[in-house]
Amino acid sequence: MALTDMLTGVFPLPIFLYFFAMGNYVDPMPYNWCYSYKYLFENIPTIFHTASIWLTVGLAAQRYVYICHSIQARTWCTIPNVIRATLIVYAVAILSQVSRFVDFSFEPIPVTSKLQPNISYFGCVEMLKPWFSENMDLYLNIYFWFRVIFIHLVPCISLVVLNGLLISAMRNAQLRRMQLLKQNKKSESKKLKDSNCTTLMLVAVVGLFLLVEFPLGIIMTIYIADNTFQLALFKPETYSVMTLISNFFILLSYPLNFVVYCAMSRQFRETFKRLFTGGQSLEERECSQYMTVPTENGRTIFTGPETAL
Repeated sequence: MALTDMLTGVFPLPIFLYFFAMGNYVDPMPYNWCYSYKYLFENIPTIFHTASIWLTVGLAAQRYVYICHSIQARTWCTIPNVIRATLIVYAVAILSQVSRFVDFSFEPIPVTSKLQPNISYFGCVEMLKPWFSENMDLYLNIYFWFRVIFIHLVPCISLVVLNGLLISAMRNAQLRRMQLLKQNKKSESKKLKDSNCTTLMLVAVVGLFLLVEFPLGIIMTIYIADNTFQLALFKPETYSVMTLISNFFILLSYPLNFVVYCAMSRQFRETFKRLFTGGQSLEERECSQYMTVPTENGRTIFTGPETAL
């Protein structure tokens, strides 16, 4: 997830640096930048953003299974299954954008520099492929409604439900912890507290995710409905500004996730520190090795570290 979030912001970085940081946005785009701009600024970041969304859903779903269905977690939440699920998410994210790499081409046209009027060079104009231009309305409706439903609305609604279930599980776990303390079972109480800390951290990350993703989903829904039913609710420039602001906050949320991890997980801080300082890993994981969940008769089960966190 961290790698996916990082690459969502890294790929557009050359565009930001060359055109905006260096002031080259004033001139028409040179032909040798046209394909790079399209791929690095639009298509590839969309792939990683899509993968990031569904990896977040997968993490929340896994945590819910781990907390509330520990028996099933032993067979479902394993490292091989996590790897398979991650590969499937990336494959679907790539497939969802394949057509956007081949539905256009750029033609060179002579242009004059605005910064240096005596200099001419080749710019570009985007041309739609014949199969695209002949079926533009159908193609764009399918593509954008698919994104609105399966990349924004379904994941966001799923995360709202999963977050609610996790918060409910945390409240029940807190009540059980109080009972364990009354029974002087401090070891079990500590394990339950550590489990709650990990769950709370995930709830905070998912909450931050929903805070920045919901506006983009709403903007896209309005935009597609506007174009499908010819409502003319906003001007194209307004949609562009709203989308830019929403994307800015999405990119801003990625480093904030790191702050949440560091602030709420001592284990994360220690592991991150060992990446740079070296040292031996702890033999026993203190924060999340055992998860405490209730059974039907009120007893608790402690599941071991063979399942994935």
